[in-house]
Amino acid sequence: MAVTAAGTPYVESSDNVADYPGVSLALANHIDGLDIGKVLQVVSETKTDTFSTSSSSFVDLTGLTATLTPVSTSSKVLIDVVIYFASSADSVSAKFNLLRGATNIAQPSGGGQPATAFGTSVSAALALFALPINFLDSPSTVSAVTYKIQIAAASSTVYVNRGGNVDRTSISTITLMEISA
Repeated sequence: MAVTAAGTPYVESSDNVADYPGVSLALANHIDGLDIGKVLQVVSETKTDTFSTSSSSFVDLTGLTATLTPVSTSSKVLIDVVIYFASSADSVSAKFNLLRGATNIAQPSGGGQPATAFGTSVSAALALFALPINFLDSPSTVSAVTYKIQIAAASSTVYVNRGGNVDRTSISTITLMEISA
């Protein structure tokens, strides 16, 4: 027989307690039944080929799209993206949008530059920059939801998964995690 923190004895009679040493049977069963905050599913896509654009208008970044079908309308979707990119010039200015379907979901209030705008003038033609994007979305649906990245070049040509001088290559990824609410 074990004793709780309050000094009350209890009998461990469930396999659940083995997963939580020192925890009472009632608490162990409660912990086991929690569904809030659990990762329900993970979908990931990896872009291994290269991409380039000199368009100042946003275009879809091919190969960096993922689709998830939530199991509940109250679920959240944690989106984790890492994009490796460079420029053909010594200064790079690129813009990226994160979209759910056709809706841009990672924008600051009040307009202006995208939340994922990037600009630098540090030997960009030789560098390969990593841009992480993390966003928690509430799609409020049990239908398939597609997330994608769009890119625009503010100057020169922007390359994805390769350096401006092609010496460096990489991969970019998008990962979706459905989190129970």
